[in-house]
Amino acid sequence: MIAFAALIAPLSISFAFLIMGLLSRRFGIATRAKPYYLGLFIAAALMLISVAFQAFFLLRPAGFVSPPALELIRVLSLEGLPALAITLALIITWRYWSWLLAERD
Repeated sequence: MIAFAALIAPLSISFAFLIMGLLSRRFGIATRAKPYYLGLFIAAALMLISVAFQAFFLLRPAGFVSPPALELIRVLSLEGLPALAITLALIITWRYWSWLLAERD
């Protein structure tokens, strides 16, 4: 049961990416910027795919022996997908919202 509680963090991150995508879309429409915000929706989808893989690997039987190919998929889906999603979201968020840090008196 505790292992399923570990799904809350990636779900909340994907929810945050979705909110940032919606805010960036509104900001992009107002400023007529290019639709880079779509990358935030892609980042949210990558996090949700990672959550699905994590749930799949949690539901395996206790005595299940993984072949090496499945272990590679496990590492890529549980470590690589979130890293890619967070990196993508960071770049796009910086691109859209860096003007907030540049404002000076």
